[in-house]
Amino acid sequence: MIKVLVVDDSVFMRKLLGDLFSNEADFTVIETARNGKDAIDKAKRLKPDLITLDVEMPIVDGLKALEIIMSECPTPVVMISSLTKAGAIATLRALELGAVDFVAKTAGPISNIADVRDEILAKCRAAVRANVSQLTNTQTTNRMPTTKQVYSSPGVLTEERIIAIGTSTGGPRALQEVITKIPGNIPCGIVIVQHMPPGFTKSLAERLNSLSAVTVKEAEHNDVVCPGLVLIAPGDYHMLLEKEGGKVVVKLSQNPPIGGHRPAVDPLLESVARIFGSKAIGVILTGMGHDGTKGIQAIKRQNGQTIAEDQSTAVVFGMPKSAIEAGVVDRVAPITGITAEILRALAKQ
Repeated sequence: MIKVLVVDDSVFMRKLLGDLFSNEADFTVIETARNGKDAIDKAKRLKPDLITLDVEMPIVDGLKALEIIMSECPTPVVMISSLTKAGAIATLRALELGAVDFVAKTAGPISNIADVRDEILAKCRAAVRANVSQLTNTQTTNRMPTTKQVYSSPGVLTEERIIAIGTSTGGPRALQEVITKIPGNIPCGIVIVQHMPPGFTKSLAERLNSLSAVTVKEAEHNDVVCPGLVLIAPGDYHMLLEKEGGKVVVKLSQNPPIGGHRPAVDPLLESVARIFGSKAIGVILTGMGHDGTKGIQAIKRQNGQTIAEDQSTAVVFGMPKSAIEAGVVDRVAPITGITAEILRALAKQ
């Protein structure tokens, strides 16, 4: 039985979430809290298995409450965030502070969670199995901004190599650890799928761009892949690569979700395998489920190189585990060693 503490300043939302969990056989709501101070006190006293936490609350807001909870009584937390620009920025900060995951709700005092019911339950079930010790490690959040190097203007692609990364739950922290270590003069492009809704991927790209030597942006249709440029698939769009006139370009689509995901990792990695063959490097980081395994298999069949995050640092060891168990991963490393493995793989090509 998963013991849940529901935290929200809205009586209506507390009732909705309480009813949602109460109707599930494996959840029990042990208490609710109406603000951050209330949440901190009850988290310490009741020691729940899981906390759902609103961002905007009186007295002590959700971010401050999260910071104190993760410092004093580390607990899996799923944020309930609003689908706004400010909400996206606050959510990324929450993930840096140690939240396992988030669910985006419609902004406003009265929100209908029916549309995200299954997402809430799936993410909460995954959260209680998360590597909380990894979430309390703030090493990745304290990295100082790196001096940015300007990448050359897009032209005919001269470096026929690519790095493709797929991740989900725990991905923003993992990507910050990996991308901020990439040198600005890296001789190839980098493409990423992070499971996130619209708006949040743009904020993630802007955050990583401010901290990295490489240039990071949310991908747009027909963007050209080039050295020193990191392209993140936009929320609600699949991202594939195609070759056009000597260039490799991004193609976005709203084809049906794959395994419940749009963007999905598999289509990107499969397109990378088709175009780059043995010059592709595929990387699978933390995340629940098995998205990315088929894509990594495709890269491996073309004699590309494959890397997965080790269980010791993965917030959720679903996606890396699936790829490793499929027997198509060349090297496994903790998140602090993933960039070094990528650079070693590049040096072998």
